[in-house]
This record gives sequence, structure tokens and C-alpha cells, in this order.
Amino acid sequence: MKTIGMLGGMSWESTVSYYKAINESVKNRLGSLHSAKICMYSVDFDEIEKLQHQGKWTETAEILSKAAQNIEAGGADFLLICTNTMHKVAAQIESSISIPILHIADATAKTLVLDNIKKVGLLGTRFTMEQDFYKQRIIDKFAIDVVVPSADEQTIIHDIIYKELCLGKIKGSSRQEYLKVINNLHSQGAQAIILGCTEIALLVKQSDTDIRLYDTTAIHAEAAVKLALSQ
Repeated sequence: MKTIGMLGGMSWESTVSYYKAINESVKNRLGSLHSAKICMYSVDFDEIEKLQHQGKWTETAEILSKAAQNIEAGGADFLLICTNTMHKVAAQIESSISIPILHIADATAKTLVLDNIKKVGLLGTRFTMEQDFYKQRIIDKFAIDVVVPSADEQTIIHDIIYKELCLGKIKGSSRQEYLKVINNLHSQGAQAIILGCTEIALLVKQSDTDIRLYDTTAIHAEAAVKLALSQ
């Protein structure tokens, strides 16, 4: 079994979901008392969040690159960046280490391709929805059309992530706001919705809507298990 490197803490609320999903999958696949081999570094998200909103991405890359180097030194065979947004600096992190990064957008898009999804809606932080580092990768590498919410809707989605979900606050009223946006994206032709922030699945579940949801945390975790158990 390969050792999974987890770069977490962004936020720790969703890193818990990663840890649980990875270990449950390994147990289900191997049985007995098996669990995953994991080397994890959890950062202080307050520091990262402030730099994000100041647009200081180079500084975030430096912090996460040092963390990734520590994970590699701890014996990890490959790395998960346990957040969608910070894949904005994935190339900088990857250049600082010698182990590969299992990219969350690639893992998600491969699942969409298998399910024959041609047009998908994307929810996430404003950074993920506005900028091209995530959605353009899916468009260019996998030929899937990506649509995002309106500017006003993006503000609602973004604020709920940072002011509620990252703090462990789950509100029914916020769930309804998300479901409105999901329905709007569906009306624009989106066959499914990417929950492109690792906290969103804490709020919105498949049982809340008939529109197909793709939980990036679950997809990324399962891709990690497959790689860890591969020969």
C-alpha cells in the first residue's frame, strides 16, 4: 500500500471528511482491521484565508510548498491538496516536491467523462468560480462545458463557505440558497453540478435534489485510495 500525503486544514472541517472517506474505503476494500497509510500536514487556515482575500497567492504557495515538502519527507508517495481553491497554486507546489500531485479537478472530470456529462455547473469559492485555473482545466483537458453562477449568486455561495461552513455552521436557510443556484444552473443546461469546494458537501446532499451532484471531496478521496492500492 502506498502512503497518501494529505495537505489539509483548508478547512479542517472538510479534512475530517477526507480522512474518514479514505479510511472507510480502504477498510471496505481490504477488510479486517486495514486502514490507510497517511502522512498529513494540517495548516492554520486563518493565515491562508487572509492571504487568499488579499490576492497574495505567491505567499500561499510558499506556505503550502513547505508543508508539501514536510509531507514528502514523512514518506508520502503522492500528494492530495485537500481543497479545491488552493489548486490555483498546484503547479508551484508540485515544482517544489518530487512526488506527484493527484489533482482534484482531474479526478472529478474523469468521473464526469465516465458518466457522459457534457455540460456541468460549478459551485465553489469565488476564486474557483471566477478564475480559470479549475474550470478551464476541465474544459481544455476533458472537453466538458462548465457554467458558473451569476456574480450575485457567487457572492452568496462564497460567503456561506467562509462565514458558515468553514466554521462548522450548517443552516437550512443556506441550503435553500444553494439549491436555488443549483436549479438555476440546471435551467442553463447543466446536466450535473460539481460541488467544487470541499465544504459544500457538508451542507448539500444528493438527497436534497434530483439534479446530479458530484462531491469533489468524495471523488478525490476515492481516487487516492485507488492509487494507493494500485500495483
